[in-house]
Formats: sequence, C-alpha cells, structure tokens
Amino acid sequence: MKKGLILVLFALVSTVSFAQISWSGKVGMNMSNFTGDMETDMRVGFNLGVGMEYSFTDLWSLQTGLMFSQKGAKLDAGEGESVKFNPLYLEIPVMAGARFAVTDNQSVLVKAGPYFGIGIAGKVKSEYSEEGESFSEKGDFFGDGEDQFGGKRFDCGLGIGVAYEINKFFVSLDGQFGFTPVVDYDMEGVSNPKNMNFSIGVGYKF
Repeated sequence: MKKGLILVLFALVSTVSFAQISWSGKVGMNMSNFTGDMETDMRVGFNLGVGMEYSFTDLWSLQTGLMFSQKGAKLDAGEGESVKFNPLYLEIPVMAGARFAVTDNQSVLVKAGPYFGIGIAGKVKSEYSEEGESFSEKGDFFGDGEDQFGGKRFDCGLGIGVAYEINKFFVSLDGQFGFTPVVDYDMEGVSNPKNMNFSIGVGYKF
C-alpha cells in the first residue's frame, strides 16, 4: 500500500516538475463559410492572437489562448444582388496536443478540442442594381433591429489542427466546425446555418 502510494506521488511530482508553460503569437488567413442548404461562397478573412501551451510531458500538452477571428460568407442572391457577411469573434480554444519529434529542432504537433467564441462586431453588406444604378446597404451582423441581421453572439464547436515547428517558428493548418446556429431563424430556407472555418497561419513561440 505504502509502496503504491509512493509510486503515485513520484509520478505526480515528476509530471509537475516537467510541466512548463510557453507562449506564442500567431497570425493567419481564414477561409470561412456557413453550413446549410443555401449555396453560400467562401469568404477570406484573418485571425490573430496569442496562445499558451501547458506541457505535461514531451508528448502531451494543453493548448489554449485568445484569438481575434474574422469569419462569414458571401451569397449571390441573383439578379445582380450579393450579400457579404462579416462577423468578428473573440475565441478561446481548449485543445489537447500531441507532439512528435522529426529531428532535434523540428516537430509535428497534432491538436483537437472545443473552442468558444463571442461575437464582438461585424457588418452585413448588400449590393444590388436597379435601373442601371448600383446601390449598397450595410447593417450590423449582431443587431436586432428591422434592418439588422440578428446574428447570435455565442459560438462554439470543434477545432482540429496540425502544426509544423522549426525551432521557435511554426506553420499551422486549422479547422473549425461550429455547433451553434449563427441566427435563431431559418436563413433563406436554410435551417440552422453554422460557422465553418479553415485557416493557415504562422507563429513564433516565446
């Protein structure tokens, strides 16, 4: 009994002694869209923020941080009318990471876990033509008024990613699949459209 307890305590002490926190900065390009039956097109945006990694062992770590992310989609409504959706979110990912060494100074990191976001700003822009003249209208993505889109501010979903690390630099490919609808109503006959996003980014570990 005592021997088993000593082994458990030794394992905990070893884990705590190895555990270390590191920070990183990242900037990237988003390629986002809405899921659903409506044929929206991909919209290019950006993401930037800071990350924190808590390493338990050489293999396992916890990945989190705070990201500023521009998502959305484009819609061709026909007859010369188009709509651009431009929501901006603050996001916190919480991911488990596994790191595999390639050489002494290079490694591959695979990560997966949930993310949580809150909408902070964003516009909806409509462009159309009437009698040979072009017009445009703007509204708030998260507004509740008659001319607003009425988007939901809370967003969460599943995030996955892979990064290639060279010394303190890294290149990452990430995907996000939203679980929560972006609006409370059916959008042009589309039931429960959700955010979907893929991104490529570069970063530096401090």
